[in-house]
Amino acid sequence: MIRGIVVMILLLTQQISADKEKAHQELRGLLTGIEQAINSRQYGDLAQYFSKEMKVTAINQELLASHADIEPYFEKWFGKNGKIKNLEIKLIADAKTKFYENNIGIVYGKGVERYVLNDARHFDMLTRWTATVRKEEDGKWRILTLHIGTDFLDNPLLNAIEKSTMTFAGAGAGMGLLVGLILGALLWKRKRMH
Repeated sequence: MIRGIVVMILLLTQQISADKEKAHQELRGLLTGIEQAINSRQYGDLAQYFSKEMKVTAINQELLASHADIEPYFEKWFGKNGKIKNLEIKLIADAKTKFYENNIGIVYGKGVERYVLNDARHFDMLTRWTATVRKEEDGKWRILTLHIGTDFLDNPLLNAIEKSTMTFAGAGAGMGLLVGLILGALLWKRKRMH
């Protein structure tokens, strides 16, 4: 009797482990699918990876609250007439998803987002992300919530802006000095003539 119970517990434990490993494989595929859709600019393919009840906070802190929000967001920023020429991402989970019950999990990790600007400059942004995933009625895991952030005090876009500001400030100061010298020389010359 006791031996039978132990065998049942072992079989149940093995089944739970196999189910969790299958879920981890599916979730890794979810990350890969998101990367491929974004990197190939197939933004319409992204909705399949997100729950219809999704709440996603993008890196610019814009909220995407439905499937209908996904494609317009990417087109606005990275489409044909977008503000930024291209985006390529790489997502890496720090650990396996921590499951709660049989249908909810939390996972977090890091990412690298390469932004290519319309003038061909590019910036690699290091990000951190946290996601809640849910196994939905059709048996597929999807992202329910996702938050992406970056260190706003230490990022390449801010550094480029600071560098541009310093360049323009230096150029402005130089131009101001030159204009001042020219005006001073003209006034001095005019004063000498009188």
